[in-house]
Amino acid sequence: MTVEYVQSSGRHLKWPALDGLERGLMVAGGVCLAAFTLAVFCDVVTREIGRPWLWLQEVTSAFFTYGIFIGTAVATRRQDHLCLSAMTEAMTGRLRIASELLTRGVVLLVGLAMVVFGWQNFLQGFGSFRMPSLTPIAYLYWPIPVCGALVAVFSIEQIANGLRNGFVEDVTDGR
Repeated sequence: MTVEYVQSSGRHLKWPALDGLERGLMVAGGVCLAAFTLAVFCDVVTREIGRPWLWLQEVTSAFFTYGIFIGTAVATRRQDHLCLSAMTEAMTGRLRIASELLTRGVVLLVGLAMVVFGWQNFLQGFGSFRMPSLTPIAYLYWPIPVCGALVAVFSIEQIANGLRNGFVEDVTDGR
C-alpha cells in the first residue's frame, strides 16, 4: 500500500500569460539576494582590513529593499504569503467562497494602498539624499508602488480565476 502526497499548486488560479512575469521576478529576486549577500560580505571584509567602502551600505540596503518587494509580489502569486489558508481550507460552499474573496480582497486593497502611498513616498524621496553618494532616496522607494501593482494584479488574477474555476483545486490521483 502506497500513500501519495499531492500538493495543490494553485495552477487553476493562475493565468498562463503571467507565468513569464513570475519567472522573471524569481530571477530578479535571486539576483537581489546574491548581490545583497556579496555586498554584505565585501562590506565586512573591507571594514575588517581597515579600508571600508562606505558606499557598500547603500548598495546593500538597495538590494535588500528590492529583494523584499520582489519576493512579496511573487509570494502573492504563489499564495505563499499574505493568505490565511488554514481557516479557509476547513470551509466548504459559500462560506469558503466568501472567505477566499475576503482574504484576496484585503490583499488587493493592500496592493492598491502600496501603489498610492508608495508613489507619494517615491515622489517625496527626491528631496532627501543618501550619503555619501547623494543619490535621491526615491530610488529606494520605487519598488513599493511596483510591488503594489503586481500584488493587485495577482490578487485580481486569483479572484477572477477562483470565481470561474473554484478556489479549491480538483486534485485527483488519475485512477
